[in-house]
Amino acid sequence: MAVISIRRISILFTGDLEDSFFFSSASNASAPGAADIFTLVSGANTITLPTGGSTVVGATIIPPAGNTQTLTLKGITGDTGIVLHKTDPTSISFDTTPPVSFVLTAGGTITGLRIIWS
Repeated sequence: MAVISIRRISILFTGDLEDSFFFSSASNASAPGAADIFTLVSGANTITLPTGGSTVVGATIIPPAGNTQTLTLKGITGDTGIVLHKTDPTSISFDTTPPVSFVLTAGGTITGLRIIWS
């Protein structure tokens, strides 16, 4: 049976401004429905998409609670990249032709980093 996924980002403001926003991705009728747990070593770590990436439209990167190491998302090793939050999740969407892999560069060992593939 196929796995269908829809990622949703929600933003909620409270206090002087009360508002909420919800953004949904397009549904993926061929989602891998997979979650992987990684131990990243200091330096570049190549992350390969499941099933070669052909059915993946997004990834949610969830660092472990209490992580203190830097984490940088890169397209390839050597790329300057984007520094991600040490503990907040990051959701990224891939174009119609997803990459086969991407790189997460860690400032030190990170045990228990979770990626949910959609």
